[in-house]
Amino acid sequence: MLFSSISFLYYFLPAVLILYFIVPFKFKNAVLLAFSLFFYAWGGVKYAITMVVAIILGYIFGLLVEKYRGRKISKLFLFLAVASIISFMLYFKYMDFFIDNFNKILGLNIPLLRIVLPIGISFYTFQIISYVVDVYRGEKAQKNPINLAAYVAMFPQLIAGPIVRYADVARELECRTHSLELVAAGARRFIIGLAKKVLIANSMYDISEIVYKADEKTVLFYWIYGISVALYIYFDFSGYSDMAIGLGKIFGFNFLENFNYPYISRSATEFWRRWHMSLGSWFRDYVYIPLGGNRVPKWRWFINIFAVWLFTGFWHGASWNFILWGLFFGVLLVIEKFWLLKYLEKTRVLSRIYILLAAMTSFMVFNINTLGEAFQYIGGLFGAGGIPFVNAATLYHLRNYAVLLIFAIVGSTPLIKNVATKLANSPKTAKVVSIVEPIVLVALLVVVTAFLVDSSSNPFLYFRF
Repeated sequence: MLFSSISFLYYFLPAVLILYFIVPFKFKNAVLLAFSLFFYAWGGVKYAITMVVAIILGYIFGLLVEKYRGRKISKLFLFLAVASIISFMLYFKYMDFFIDNFNKILGLNIPLLRIVLPIGISFYTFQIISYVVDVYRGEKAQKNPINLAAYVAMFPQLIAGPIVRYADVARELECRTHSLELVAAGARRFIIGLAKKVLIANSMYDISEIVYKADEKTVLFYWIYGISVALYIYFDFSGYSDMAIGLGKIFGFNFLENFNYPYISRSATEFWRRWHMSLGSWFRDYVYIPLGGNRVPKWRWFINIFAVWLFTGFWHGASWNFILWGLFFGVLLVIEKFWLLKYLEKTRVLSRIYILLAAMTSFMVFNINTLGEAFQYIGGLFGAGGIPFVNAATLYHLRNYAVLLIFAIVGSTPLIKNVATKLANSPKTAKVVSIVEPIVLVALLVVVTAFLVDSSSNPFLYFRF
């Protein structure tokens, strides 16, 4: 079940909201858990069972880690917890990748398992691991299994993030505030995220598919493809994060921000402070720092950086293009730290062009299934293969989609948000904004609904996660 679906918007969500707000507080987590399990089981009951088993293991190991904290056996339980939880992700997500590559390297013919990837397994695996590690570091273990299960399985952030750490919501699992103001703020954020996903991300995806399937390619076609893919991935991912954060507010949870206009960055270092921030901070705190961070000899530091970015790429999908995508950013970050960053800080224009070009080409690798084809598309940006710069078909598509592309580009910057905030805070326009805003939000919901009813295209990026 997708957030951007009629079944979720008009059947599932109203049902959970009604029941959630009529039951006493002591039953709210149980209601969230029940609906979250139903939400997840919608895609396959056996995968919901897998998640429940992982939660049970996390719960048991959390109690054991806390009970023996300070002793060597606590570290053993921590290791067993991480190994057992991550084994689910290794099996479902990566087993066929390993088998396929062993077959190619060793000349074997081991049949692939053809395992269907449970949606969201990468997210809830990291959340359970963060819970057990946080307990090992001093956080109190959750004694109530319903509360822990509600945290892990919570449907708002289960399938697309942000990656919510237990330490950030531990108090809210026990006691949280509900108010009309939070519900209104959450609904506003949810509708904006929904509009970003359905109206912009889906449109960018459609443009990229038209270009991808075109018989005659031109340099301009490849640029349109690269720009539309970068915008599609951003609006899809940030739109789902907005929806998750909005739903969290409605249920009384304050999830951390996950995107902060990454395309206005001036370096890869800044880009990853703005892009998928919950993932970046997770790898920093649970992988990079435990490996020694930068407080080690330089050769170890290099290994730590590339290990983190190898894992970051591999986390996104079981394919070499994801690994290359992650290592690409690792190389950029090393180059910046040792040489490039001091020059990027001196120029606003060239630094932004540099990171936009780097991000766009990296997402072409990210989005295309084979490395050979990805390199062909990147080469096409610069006229490789003697292709023409433009033709009649390219100009036709550019005329059709120019306005939408420009709107998406502007929407990926803080410009619209800054203007809206300024109007809302101005004494001259605040009252008008307070009247117009709910009308605009309702209109957006109506338009989104019309798109969902009429359109056959509603891609879901997170099937690979």
